[in-house]
Amino acid sequence: MTTTHFPGQEMFRAINPEDIVWLSFPAFPPAARLAILVGQPLEASPYVIRVKIPRGTRLMPHRHPEDRVYTVISGVFYIGLGERFDEQLLKGYPPGCVVVLPGNTWHFHYARSGEYVTQVNAIGPLGLEYLDPADDPRSGSNH
Repeated sequence: MTTTHFPGQEMFRAINPEDIVWLSFPAFPPAARLAILVGQPLEASPYVIRVKIPRGTRLMPHRHPEDRVYTVISGVFYIGLGERFDEQLLKGYPPGCVVVLPGNTWHFHYARSGEYVTQVNAIGPLGLEYLDPADDPRSGSNH
């Protein structure tokens, strides 16, 4: 029987933290970074990415079409659910915590206490839609 592997999973390998390549991502605020660890996030297959958000950065209400599983790698991951950014709704999750976010759930993030890094496991294609198009860095009409 022939086994078909997903992109980036056809051979054994390890990714050391110092080898991670952090890139800007058009849908994120300018200082935020994304690293693709496994797979091709824009394809319909499993992927693993890491997201690094610097202290004080907010990601305004948005949603992803895909179900996501976040693992907090470092810092405190503050996330709130809803269609309006409300600091009172933010909950902080420390390193090692796993957060399950169903697809199409409106939510927002805030790096309130310092930089955080999360690892996201999901099945693509990756999508990100802001509730208010003016909050989307891709629109060029930021507040």
